[in-house]
Amino acid sequence: MASDLRSMTGYASVTADLPTGRFSLEMKSVNHRYLEFQTRMPEELRVLEIAMREQVAARVVRGKVDCRVTFTPVATRDALKVDGAAIEALQAVQAQIQAKIDARGLSVWEVMHAPGVMADSALTADDTKETLLALTNRALIDLDATRVREGAKLAVMIIERLDQIDALAAKVVPLVPALVRAYEQKLQQKIADALGATGAIENDERLKQEVVLFASRLDVAEELNRLTAHVSEVRRVLKSGGAVGKRLDFLMQELNREANTLGSKAGSTEMTNISVELKVLIEQMREQIQNIE
Repeated sequence: MASDLRSMTGYASVTADLPTGRFSLEMKSVNHRYLEFQTRMPEELRVLEIAMREQVAARVVRGKVDCRVTFTPVATRDALKVDGAAIEALQAVQAQIQAKIDARGLSVWEVMHAPGVMADSALTADDTKETLLALTNRALIDLDATRVREGAKLAVMIIERLDQIDALAAKVVPLVPALVRAYEQKLQQKIADALGATGAIENDERLKQEVVLFASRLDVAEELNRLTAHVSEVRRVLKSGGAVGKRLDFLMQELNREANTLGSKAGSTEMTNISVELKVLIEQMREQIQNIE
């Protein structure tokens, strides 16, 4: 069974309540050449970053994933504890400063927010590991769902462009024989006007050579075959799903190569316009494919 096509753009926001407070985790991803994971989280939980990174790598192949973790503690007597040693140290420093300069004393609020004074027993890596990793897993599930939905939209857009490319390629096929016939008739007329007669040029070898040479310059059968083959391959890759962004980007380069060759062989304004339209469609697909995992 084919896996889903995924965009590299996604967003998820989840929360979890504990007796001591609430965890909030926000995760978003954007396109990137490879997998990059960045976190903003309380330093007390930084040791869990490696485990979170492993969770992300198990689900995300490519993209820049930013994760923000916040914890809002419940201000209860059991949750917040005073570190006596930190208070004594702070008091000693305050006394030294006031001995040298006339400075007001610290307020209770300022003391509470001094580093290390409030020992928040509610937030330790050991106690919150299970909760945080479960929260990360929930966020990844939601993130993946948004990336799959976005990938489905991208696939629809790309298939629409592929259909248009097939239609344009079909228009080119009858143009070449018509151009060769028109060129032959024009050349016959020029020779007839020069000779003053029309019957003498039917078996003229030089005329045949010129027509053959002109036809070879306009022969785009090989380019059209490769173009349709690449289109078929893009359809197959889209259907297969998974991390196919790099493969699709390569195919866009090949499609663009064939469109340029068609343009260089254009023998009429109509063929030139078709070549330009092909390149516009290919560029539209390429821009969207940059966002596919």
